[in-house]
Amino acid sequence: MQAATFLAYLAAAALFIVGIRRLRRPETARSGNTVAAVGMTVALIATLFYIEFQGLILIAIATALGAVVGAVSAQRVQMTAMPQMVAAYNGVGGGAAALIALSEFYHLQMQGDENLVATITVPLTVLIGSVSFAGSVIAFLKLQEIAFTGSVVFPGQQIVNTVLFIGILALGLNAIVDGAIIPFLPPVASVTAVLVASLVLGVLVVIPIGGADMPIVISLLNAFTGLAAAASGFVLQNYILIIGGTIVGASGTILTRLMSSALGRPLRKIIFAGITASGGGKGGDEEERPVNDVSAEAVGEYLKDESDKVIIVPGYGLAVAQAQGVMRELVDALEDEGKEVLFGIHPVAGRMPGHMNVLLTEAGVPYDKLYDLEDINPEFDDADAAIIVGANDVVNPAADDPELDTPISGMPILEVQNAERVIFIKRSLSPGFAGVDNPLFYDTDKTMMLFSDAKQGLQEVVEAVKSS
Repeated sequence: MQAATFLAYLAAAALFIVGIRRLRRPETARSGNTVAAVGMTVALIATLFYIEFQGLILIAIATALGAVVGAVSAQRVQMTAMPQMVAAYNGVGGGAAALIALSEFYHLQMQGDENLVATITVPLTVLIGSVSFAGSVIAFLKLQEIAFTGSVVFPGQQIVNTVLFIGILALGLNAIVDGAIIPFLPPVASVTAVLVASLVLGVLVVIPIGGADMPIVISLLNAFTGLAAAASGFVLQNYILIIGGTIVGASGTILTRLMSSALGRPLRKIIFAGITASGGGKGGDEEERPVNDVSAEAVGEYLKDESDKVIIVPGYGLAVAQAQGVMRELVDALEDEGKEVLFGIHPVAGRMPGHMNVLLTEAGVPYDKLYDLEDINPEFDDADAAIIVGANDVVNPAADDPELDTPISGMPILEVQNAERVIFIKRSLSPGFAGVDNPLFYDTDKTMMLFSDAKQGLQEVVEAVKSS
């Protein structure tokens, strides 16, 4: 039975790897998700052979409840809320790993089992899992705009975090050496204190980070959950937890590094310096600056009569307005007129990597029209029009201005300013998620500002292209 279970775990691990590899391309992502899910099913069934009958009943109840919650929430979640859902599910995984490790440590202590590996890895699992859980809860609240929106800071916050982390390490070490450092705290109490303190640390680490950096935080917390799961695998002596957790931790770490590079800032600067959005709104002088306010008819006329190559840059505002279907109608209308239409997708467009790609392909936009930042930027040089819908930060030239110190300074952007004409479709002149004003708004010779809801504005432009 042990040999069969081990082989099942190897098969599950192989399916995990194949599934993740197939997630690299939109064409194979759906099947990759299915392959990984099959792997998880194999791992779950194999694990059940280790469980006593009484435990199976509880597991069956928990599995049924989890399956219902997961299926219903996945069906009902809006595409715009997908990052929040990722944060919520990720946090649940980290919290589960922490609680399981604490429970297993309690049983080991009651049985007098001197398991050195488990004793060392339990505090680590509780620390990482609790930070992941608490941080993910804060990320969810921020993205859902329920609480802690923007930057939440207080004097001496970094000092408090440092002292708290040192205290957690001392408590963990006390548990490992059987209470020798703090005699009045037995090992189980020390690990429990680690859990509580780590929850507080998770909150304090994430609250100063602004919404523009939330995708990176979610990815990092996802990697933490993977590491917590791997560490709990050593506690439970479960191979699939070690393998699966390591895969999640490694892939999450790589994704986090790629995303921080896409934003042009080191990860340590985002996490430890608390670089955040500076708030919404602009100064009084900027509100008086003139802009080229145009109608949808003017935009449609320009696109039909004076444009041959058009590049569309979608942002989170497009997703919020549920305008991807109308966006596809605009593409069809322009292509019927013989225009070349491409899409420029920033790595953090839509708040999560791949979020915007999924949104557009869901509306029927062909994969080959979606270009990454490094591939689309050279195309702007000979583009007649760049249409920005619901985006600001990812096209803001202020990121390249060496004289400015802003939350997006150094972030690679889509170079829409190189196009012959820049067309913004947005509700107002308010800055983007990072709170940085865009100088392109006020370039009246190049920029056309169509003030409108993304869906309504696009619909009016489509009608103008067809009728002009």
